[in-house]
Amino acid sequence: MRNKLVKLFGLATALTAVLSLSACGTTETASDDFGPKHKLVIQVNSKDALTQKIALNNAVNIQKAYGVDNVDVEIVAYGPGLSMLTPKNKKQAARVKSLAVQGITFSACGNTIKKLTKKAGKAPKLIAGVQVVPAGVKRIIELQEQNYSYVKP
Repeated sequence: MRNKLVKLFGLATALTAVLSLSACGTTETASDDFGPKHKLVIQVNSKDALTQKIALNNAVNIQKAYGVDNVDVEIVAYGPGLSMLTPKNKKQAARVKSLAVQGITFSACGNTIKKLTKKAGKAPKLIAGVQVVPAGVKRIIELQEQNYSYVKP
């Protein structure tokens, strides 16, 4: 009788372990079903038109590769790169507007805006759909802490 109880207890313990492992795997799979499977942050800190164009191309290409619903893309601009998010930059302005509608997030550095405002006496105008974050580098760090991959063209 004692041997049967020991075997039964051992079987119950093994079954509990298997079910626990199974539940862990199920939880991970279930969480993968919510939200995008891929996340990308692109840094732009250059006023160079080619660098800015490459950043936008990277964003578009990654959406094409994974599908719009399977990837979150955020472009963070600061310093001279902020010019990319202003209407004065005619080369990029129409494209930024269009991509914002297609689900790409554009973030402008609040520190850069403060500095430009102090220098010019007024805040730079941003393209519709651009969000302002307190600090561009801080935003990039926060996104990387959320498992965003990082690209700087």
